[in-house]
Amino acid sequence: MEFTAQQLIQYNGTDPSKPIYVALKGRVFDVTDGKSFYGPGGPYEMFAGKDASRALAKMSKNDEDITASLDGLTEKEIGVLTDWEKKFEAKYPVVGRVAS
Repeated sequence: MEFTAQQLIQYNGTDPSKPIYVALKGRVFDVTDGKSFYGPGGPYEMFAGKDASRALAKMSKNDEDITASLDGLTEKEIGVLTDWEKKFEAKYPVVGRVAS
């Protein structure tokens, strides 16, 4: 399934009848099982319903970093992102892609 940014934001955890999705490198993961982290009030709730690739790479919770853009990331940051990707793959199902 393909999601636009507008569609993805609907899965940000504010509607309890919908799953919680976080995108990473264009892939959308169902992180509902981690709602204590990604749901309302959780430490990573700002990533829910968005592509958090840059923010995870930079270990940042700043709004300007919560984007799919990987432009200008260092090799170390790309490595951090790859580690996050492996964690997500091991823990959460992929439910789609972000439309480019």
